[in-house]
Amino acid sequence: MRILFAGTPETAVPSLRRLVADGHDVAAVLTRAPAPAGRKHKLVQSAVHDAAEALGLPVMTPRTLKDAEVQANIRDAAVEAVAVVAYGLIIPKPLLDIEWINLHFSLLPAWRGAAPVQYSLWHGDEITGASTFRIEEGLDTGPVYGTLTEEIRPGDTSGELLARLSTSGAELLSRTFALVEAGDATPQPQSGASTYAPMIHPRDAQVDWTHPAVAIDRQIRAHTPDPGPWTVLEGARVKLGPVTLAPEIADLAPGQIRDGLVGTGSHAVALGAVAPAGKRAMPAADWLRGARLAEGTRFGEKA
Repeated sequence: MRILFAGTPETAVPSLRRLVADGHDVAAVLTRAPAPAGRKHKLVQSAVHDAAEALGLPVMTPRTLKDAEVQANIRDAAVEAVAVVAYGLIIPKPLLDIEWINLHFSLLPAWRGAAPVQYSLWHGDEITGASTFRIEEGLDTGPVYGTLTEEIRPGDTSGELLARLSTSGAELLSRTFALVEAGDATPQPQSGASTYAPMIHPRDAQVDWTHPAVAIDRQIRAHTPDPGPWTVLEGARVKLGPVTLAPEIADLAPGQIRDGLVGTGSHAVALGAVAPAGKRAMPAADWLRGARLAEGTRFGEKA
C-alpha cells in the first residue's frame, strides 16, 4: 500500500520513522509550511519536515488543502491511504475519498479535539491511551481500527505523557496499516459518551489560587511545557513549573507565599521551578532569595 504521511510536530516524528522502519511504502510527506519562530521570527520548518528530509522523502508544505492545485498534487502522488498524526490542517471533503487514518492520543470518543493529553491530565484521568481511526467529516468521529492504553503516572506532565504516547502510538499506527494492507482490518463505530478537548490558549494556563490544591496541581502539569503555567506577581507574569502538594499546611491564604509554599483554596503547594518575567527558570529557593518578598505577599488573582 502506497502511503502519504501527514504530520507536523515532534510527537509525529516517531510514527513517520516507525512506518518507514517497518517497511511501509511511504511515498511522500505532507506537513505544515515553515513558520516564524524566535525573537527574529526566522522561518523554521517543522520537526516532521526535518525527519522526512533525513529519510530522503519528498515533502509538500501547502498552507491549505482547499486549493484545487494542492488537491491535484496529492492525487498525483497516487497514494492509497494517508497516515495522519497531529497534522494541523482541515481535510476538505473532496479528499476524503482517499482513506485517511489518524493516530489520536486518547481513547475515543473521549477527548475529541486538539488537546486530548492536556485535558486528560487537567481532568484527573487515571488512564488514557491512543486510537487509530478513519477520518470522516465530523470531529474525530470516525470508526476505530485499534487502541492502546497508557497509565497516567503521578507527577506526569503533558509533555512527558505525550512523549510516551507518541512512541507507543507509532507502533499502533504501523500495526494498523499492516492489518489494512493485509485486508484484516475492520474499523468499529465509536461507542460511549464523548468529551471534547478544544485548543489550549495561554489564558487557560493562568493559575487561580482560590481553586483546590489538587486542581491546581493538575492544571499546572497539564499545561507543562506548553503553553506554560503562569501567575502574576506585582503586575508581572511569573512562569511556574510543576508543584508538590503540601497537605499539612493549611494556614496560608490563596496565593500567599511563604518559604516556597503557596496557599490555595484548600491546602498549600510547594513551588518547583519559577521563571520571573524575562528570566530563565530557576529553583524556587533561588528565586525567593533574590526576590526578597515582603511577608504576606501573594500571587495575583486570576484575570
